[in-house]
Amino acid sequence: MHKSNYFCIPLLLIVLLSAPIAAQESMFVPATKPIDHIVAVVNEDVITRQELDDAVKTAVGRLQQQGVQLPDQRSLENQVLESVVMKHIQLQHAKEVGLAVGESELDETIQRIAADNKLSLPEFHAVLEKDGISYNKFRDEIREEMIMARLKEREVKHQVNVTEGEVDNYLQTQKSTSEGQDEYRLAHILILVPENTAPSQVQQRAERAKLASDKLQQGVDFSQVAAEFSDAADAKTGGIIEWRPVTQMGPTFAELLEPLQPGDVTPVVQSPSGFHIFKLLGRRAQETPTVIIDQTHARHVLIKINELTSESDGKQKILQIKERLDKGENFEEVAKLYSEDTSASSGGDLGWLSPGDTVPDFERAMNALLPGQVSDPVRSQFGWHLIQVLERRSQDISLDRRRQTARQAIRSRKADVVVQEWLRQLRDQAYVEYRLDDDHEH
Repeated sequence: MHKSNYFCIPLLLIVLLSAPIAAQESMFVPATKPIDHIVAVVNEDVITRQELDDAVKTAVGRLQQQGVQLPDQRSLENQVLESVVMKHIQLQHAKEVGLAVGESELDETIQRIAADNKLSLPEFHAVLEKDGISYNKFRDEIREEMIMARLKEREVKHQVNVTEGEVDNYLQTQKSTSEGQDEYRLAHILILVPENTAPSQVQQRAERAKLASDKLQQGVDFSQVAAEFSDAADAKTGGIIEWRPVTQMGPTFAELLEPLQPGDVTPVVQSPSGFHIFKLLGRRAQETPTVIIDQTHARHVLIKINELTSESDGKQKILQIKERLDKGENFEEVAKLYSEDTSASSGGDLGWLSPGDTVPDFERAMNALLPGQVSDPVRSQFGWHLIQVLERRSQDISLDRRRQTARQAIRSRKADVVVQEWLRQLRDQAYVEYRLDDDHEH
């Protein structure tokens, strides 16, 4: 009955809904190159000129949406091709480990995307069609994004653990240092240095980072330099890192960023993953407001509906249990005997529940009860329930919320390192042959 936590998928869909396709097609669309020309080989897959052109169009739309001056065609194509290569590598790995997204789940995600854009599904289809975007292609792209997001979460789940001691230290740092109370909005450039890179190649990457830094000192717009030089996934959208506590960036970067004023750009700084340049876009005090919510202490009996229990049998069973409770039998004992929830051993006790902790059907029925009252049968996605409210309270969860925020910040910081290293290992293990230079010569 408790809701599951799903990994959030960052979808750059507003671009698809707002970037004019005509404007995109006017830029960087080769007029004479054959669409079936192979521009890269990735293990057993190939990337065609048509696939690259489509990805470049999307990248141009995103850059225009950001108001970013476009880099030269060859630099943009090289950057986009590398991102397409990484997509192929990840999707191949997902296939190897048996990770997939079902049709019904994909349908639900697309319906949510349409709702987030305040559109019905037919209206959403019409917008895509008007912008020249094939619905089937859009659907495939969303499926791929979901798969890649789950792959990353899979690695994070296996490797990232946040202890209570780490949360305590994080909160103590925030309390004792002024910079710990600040949130930063940044733009960044990342020049990746893969693991086991030869010293000569590390030097080449360092020179590339210096070239990017020199361009910035010459006054070239940061987002344009990011689009041209950065290896980060967000390079084509200006390298923007939205508001986050500086402590989430790690001690080295926190020390580097703390003295900056909005508009300042850092020198090149090296980390285990490569070379970085940051620009401070904004800085604000991190808010820690008091959070008071109404909580309900409740218990329930659950009869599940499954292949062994039909809908009618389940309803009949829950009505019989309700009749016994109405005659005065003890709720706790009845729950221990008949409930099919894991809470049965504790008499159906669910503890203190906050808004959103349970599915909507259950929460609505629970909220309508007086303390001591037992509900009529309630149907949810899990089956049939009988709910009893024991008591209610208003609770200050500010500390809980701060600890949760701290835990998420620590996890996010660790996850960034894990995902970068995992992607680097995937890339190192893959066979990749570039043919874009040959393509340029045609």
